[in-house]
Amino acid sequence: MSWMLWVFVVLFLGLGVLFYFMVKGFINPVDRHSVPANLPFTVEEEQIPLPDGRHLYGWWVLMDKNAPTVIFAHGWGRNAGRMVPYLKKFCCQGMNMLAFDARGHGNSDPDKYSNLVKFAEDIRASIDFVQNSGMVQNQDFYLVGLSIGGAGSIYAAGHDFRIKKVVTVGAFAHPASVMKKQFKEHHIPYFPMIWIMFHYLRYFQHFDINKVAPERHIGHAQASFLLIHGEADATVPVEEGRRLARAAGNKAELWIIPGRGHSDCHLEKGFWEKVIGFMKK
Repeated sequence: MSWMLWVFVVLFLGLGVLFYFMVKGFINPVDRHSVPANLPFTVEEEQIPLPDGRHLYGWWVLMDKNAPTVIFAHGWGRNAGRMVPYLKKFCCQGMNMLAFDARGHGNSDPDKYSNLVKFAEDIRASIDFVQNSGMVQNQDFYLVGLSIGGAGSIYAAGHDFRIKKVVTVGAFAHPASVMKKQFKEHHIPYFPMIWIMFHYLRYFQHFDINKVAPERHIGHAQASFLLIHGEADATVPVEEGRRLARAAGNKAELWIIPGRGHSDCHLEKGFWEKVIGFMKK
C-alpha cells in the first residue's frame, strides 16, 4: 500500500471517528426525576400517549375546567422540573397547566435523538390528551416553550390552530444557524463535516433542517406570540429572535432583555407580569 493511500485511510478513519462523536453529541441526556415536595398546587402524574404507542410523562394541574390550558415545554436535555418556576407563577392565575417530559427526556419513554419536530409532536400529543380526557370544557391552548421547546412550540402553532398564544424564551429561527455556531466553537469545519451532518439528518433521520425551520412556520400560525430573548444569549444568539419576529410580522411581540442569557430571562424584574399579562390579555 502506497503512503498516499495510507494517508487517505487515516484521514477517512479520522473523519469517521469525528463524525461519530458529532452524531453522539446530539443524543440528549436523560434525567429521571420526581414531583418536587411542597408545591403550592396538586400535581397528577399522567402518561400521555403518542401515536406510535409510546408515552410521555407529564404533570397535570387542574385549576378551572372552563379556563384555557397552558402546555409547558422544556429545553434540550431537561425535563418538566425545569418548568417549576413557571408553574409556581402560573398556578394562581386560574389557568390549567400541563408540563411534560419530551420523548427521550426525563421519565418519558426512550428515544435516541431529539429535534424540534419531535418536540412539536409531543406538544400536540399533550393537547390531544387534555382535549380527549374530558377534564376541561375550554378548548383553547396556550404554550410556554424554552429554547428548543420554544422552537417546537412555534412549529406546533404553525400546524395546530387550537393553539391561541405562545410564549418562547431563547427559541431559534433556524436550527442550522445554531448548529453551525456550536460546531464553529469546537473548531469543526463546515466542509466536509457539517455538510455531511446536514445530509445525514436529512436522509437517515428524515429531518430536513430547511423545511422545519420555525421562521418558515410562524407566519402560518393563528396564534399570537411573545418572543423573549436575552441580549447576551451565548447559546442561541439574539439575532434568532429578531429573525422570528420579522417572519411573524404583527403576530408577534419581541422582548429583548439586556444582560440576560439563555436560561435566566425569568429572573428579570417584570418578567412574570409581562408573560402572565400576555396570557390573560
